[in-house]
Amino acid sequence: MSTDINSETTIPEVPEVENPSLHTEPLEETGTNPQVQQVLDKVSGILANLPDYVTDFFKEYQRPLITVGLILAAFVSVKLLLAILHAVNEVPLLAPTFELVGLGYSGWFVYRFLLKDANRQELTENFTALKDQVLGKHS
Repeated sequence: MSTDINSETTIPEVPEVENPSLHTEPLEETGTNPQVQQVLDKVSGILANLPDYVTDFFKEYQRPLITVGLILAAFVSVKLLLAILHAVNEVPLLAPTFELVGLGYSGWFVYRFLLKDANRQELTENFTALKDQVLGKHS
C-alpha cells in the first residue's frame, strides 16, 4: 500500500492482471467424449437427411396440412374483413350511407321477388338454375 504524504488516506495498489484476450500460448486440445461424438454424428446425419424427412412428412400428411392451412387462411381472412369493416365504420357518414343502401336494396328485393307468386316462382327457377350451374348439373 502506498501512502500519500499530503493526505492521510491510503490508496491500495492494484495488482496487474494479464488480459486473457492477449493470451498467445496455444490452448490445450481437450479429448472428445465418445458419447458426445455419437450424438454429434446422429445430429449431423439427421440434418443431412432433413430435406428427405420434410418431403416424406408433407407427402404423408398432405391432406391434413392443406385442411389446417385452409382453416388458418379462412381465420385470417375473416379477421382482415372485420378489421376493414371496422375501419369503414369509423369514417363519418359512410356507415349510415351503407345502411341506407342495404335497406333500399332489401326493399327492392322484397318488392321484385317476394310479393307476387309469379315472381317467387321466377326467383326459385333462377336459384335452381344457378345451383345446377355451380354444381355442374345440366337439366
